[in-house]
Amino acid sequence: MTQDRDYRSTVFLPKTEFPMKAGLPLKEPGILARWEQDNLYRALRDARSGRAKFILHDGPPYANGDMHIGHALNHILKDMVVRTRSLKGFDAPYVPGWDCHGLPIEWKVEEEYRKKKKNKDEVPPREFRAECRAYARGWVDVQREQLKRLGINGDWDNPYLTMDFAAEATIVRELMRFAETGQLYRGAKPVMWSPVEKTALAEAEIEYEDITSTQIDVAFEITDCPDPDLIGAYAVIWTTTPWTIPVNQAIAYGKSIDYFLIEIAGRRYLVAEPLIEAFVARTGADRHTAHFYIKGAALEGTVARHPMHALGGFFARPRPFLAGDFVTTESGTGLVHMSPDHGEDDFALCKAHGLEPVFAVEGDGRYRDDWLWLAGQGSVINPKFNAPDGPICTALADVGALVAASADYRHSYPHSWRSKAKVIYRCTPQWFVPMDKQIPPILPEGADDLDAMLAPRTLRERAVAAIKATRFVPEKGRNRLGAMVEGRPDWVLSRQRAWGVPLTLFVHRQTGDVLVDADVNARIVAAIAEEGVDAWDEARAAEFLGPDHAVDDYERVTDILDVWFDSGSTHAFVLESGRWPDLLRPAGYTGPLADLYSEGSDQHRGWFQSSLLEGCATRGHAPYKAVLTHGFTMDAKGMKMSKSLGNTISPIDLMRDYGADILRLWALSVDFTEDHRIGKEILAGVADQYRKLRNTFRYLLGALDGFDEAERVPVDAMPELERYVLARLGALDATLAQAVEYFDFNTYVRALSDFCNEDLSAFYFDIRKDSLYCDAPSSPARRGCRTVFDTLFHALVRYAAPVLVFTAEEVWGTRYPGEGSVHLLEWPVVPAATVDEARWQALRALRATVNEAIEPLRRGKVLGSSLEAEVTVADDAPDADLAELFITSVVTRGDAVHVAKTDHHKCGRCWRHLPDVAEDGALCVRCGDVVAQIDGIEA
Repeated sequence: MTQDRDYRSTVFLPKTEFPMKAGLPLKEPGILARWEQDNLYRALRDARSGRAKFILHDGPPYANGDMHIGHALNHILKDMVVRTRSLKGFDAPYVPGWDCHGLPIEWKVEEEYRKKKKNKDEVPPREFRAECRAYARGWVDVQREQLKRLGINGDWDNPYLTMDFAAEATIVRELMRFAETGQLYRGAKPVMWSPVEKTALAEAEIEYEDITSTQIDVAFEITDCPDPDLIGAYAVIWTTTPWTIPVNQAIAYGKSIDYFLIEIAGRRYLVAEPLIEAFVARTGADRHTAHFYIKGAALEGTVARHPMHALGGFFARPRPFLAGDFVTTESGTGLVHMSPDHGEDDFALCKAHGLEPVFAVEGDGRYRDDWLWLAGQGSVINPKFNAPDGPICTALADVGALVAASADYRHSYPHSWRSKAKVIYRCTPQWFVPMDKQIPPILPEGADDLDAMLAPRTLRERAVAAIKATRFVPEKGRNRLGAMVEGRPDWVLSRQRAWGVPLTLFVHRQTGDVLVDADVNARIVAAIAEEGVDAWDEARAAEFLGPDHAVDDYERVTDILDVWFDSGSTHAFVLESGRWPDLLRPAGYTGPLADLYSEGSDQHRGWFQSSLLEGCATRGHAPYKAVLTHGFTMDAKGMKMSKSLGNTISPIDLMRDYGADILRLWALSVDFTEDHRIGKEILAGVADQYRKLRNTFRYLLGALDGFDEAERVPVDAMPELERYVLARLGALDATLAQAVEYFDFNTYVRALSDFCNEDLSAFYFDIRKDSLYCDAPSSPARRGCRTVFDTLFHALVRYAAPVLVFTAEEVWGTRYPGEGSVHLLEWPVVPAATVDEARWQALRALRATVNEAIEPLRRGKVLGSSLEAEVTVADDAPDADLAELFITSVVTRGDAVHVAKTDHHKCGRCWRHLPDVAEDGALCVRCGDVVAQIDGIEA
């Protein structure tokens, strides 16, 4: 064998058709089409048939726009949950769903009407609802394709829609459960009301924005008081909602607050002592005189009169002083004007003293046409209407009651998150579910009287108990949902809109009682199931009531249900109906039907809570065993995404530019339990992370070219390095399994990436390249290496499959074309291997030290590569083939780490500098034997 021979053809280099360049945007749609053609979802159901169930119930997004980055994150997380549980061997079906009723859809249709200068109120309700239904269906189809493009595996051909007739009938049936158990009442309470949308809103439909409002100080003349010195003085109230003054009925004070009677410009005002200076400053006065002090408790029995008392009627009534625990001295004057129509505290305090709401403000925000002051005017949320020079302040100034006014008060204020318009508290007759009414217990079969006595007695108690029994990820969700439930008012079910499930109730005109009749209910449910919500029509009232009830005796309720009741009832439709057999629990199963609900943290006040209340009210427990919440996606600077700021990022654009797997890798790499960021630099880092993972698979595929079972060796016959790598794989396996159990996907992805980068690419692959490329195929070291590579391949492709769904399929198909999908596989069984972990940690630390010592010589051109280095290590360094471990020429023992250039010649095949190489270009003994074998075979 000559020195000048080219030995490249004798080296066993990796060979694979798996490309380094991913080309995901072009490649992924083809893989997706193949999954659809093969019906991968059904194949997976068949493969897991009979296994233990893991059921994630999908929270329904609204069908009213393109998928945004929050949708993408949410569905990727859900898909990761379902895929990892399926990988662990569970039967984990996924049925996607959509919320199709309610204001989000109706508002969009109305926007189209407004563009055409069309009035919704002039359109027949059936026609309007049909347009809402068509609008929702169109967006369901759009969003479905966008979500499928993310690689989400689910029953896309048969999703659940709350507007399906069967779903609407189920929602109606759930409402009737409340009526049958006495958990409904109609009453007048202040609720969040949108004058623009003309309906009550739920807290979950509210967002808070900073606004600048008019603040006013208004004087109410005291006409009667136990202390005669106060008669003729003025009680001053401060408010940022001038429009509520025309509905004032009382003044609240604090019993323990110290009040002073002060004089400004000859007029006496009653103000809380800590707030005098701020009040005087607002009046613009340069001086004031304090007359005397009075304790709040002494104000009991005091009466004032409304500034507009001269109008007579409602305004001529006395305005009593009422003690209120909510009155503070944090701002204002320490006296609070009470409008029971427009505040929760106001309503409760006034009602306790016999003062009822007057319903002066109409649904569109105008005062009633017969109201004595500002009749027919408004809208009350209009800043000009409330301005210092607006009609309210002008009238108050004309009667000498406007003490101070300015349009400069900055504060947070509730808005409708759809119309972005300000909302008000408005008292209207609504339908409520009481939180604190005692209701019959729902007990399991075989329960006794003691169980009944110990069972939670109210809906609030049931919900609190259910929260304690639920697992929360992260744990802080428990306190958040718990605090909301413990402090929430009664649940407002009714809305004054057209597109939704009706409150299918009949109310007796004389008694006000809700009709509870099983036959009537059955007829209503059957009609809704056949025709949908249009069946609830006045023309069919007699048909529904039947022969036992006179139609003239009953009022048919025309409100629709809060859309949160719709979504809160989806567990009844989706998990119990049998329409999706994959979701049914085994016969005899009791308890929550869903293993997991997962949505954004805002759903603690939305879907998590409405589902909790619905389930507790009708089944006695929550519909879920665990709740997983994620934070919100911010831009790269940590700012909330907003179209107005121009910092929104479209997942559709990202998939077009990067591919879905990059988006998935980002979503599963961030700490999704907190708010997190996305941006170009962040995605560039994710793309680099993806490239390294892809290269790991590419290397494994190339190195395993031609591998067959005859080459496999048992673990105990492997070199120690291989056993160490298997031990590391076992540690990774345990970490990933625990991450799956705890939904800790950030750790899952980080551990997988770190293993590929640090344990494999930078360590094992680097060391074993020499053996893999240059050893004889029969070499025990090479066979052990290839056996471990095969084990790594089968483990890593499974671990990666829930994250990089398209890439894992490409990897699997490259090695096993035509042998089915990687997503039908289960969690790998990793061979057990035991090594001295501490010893190997020391060896890796020593390797890092040697590499640090070599690097300056490489930079200084003393060494071309580590193969030219002779290394000295300390005498007490662990025993091993250190030259192999360091990828150097030779290693000797000494006092400390030292590196020098070797004098040994370079093998012409493996390029190692070894004592047994006679001259540069000649072969070492190992390579000589291998080449001889190859030459002999070829000869």
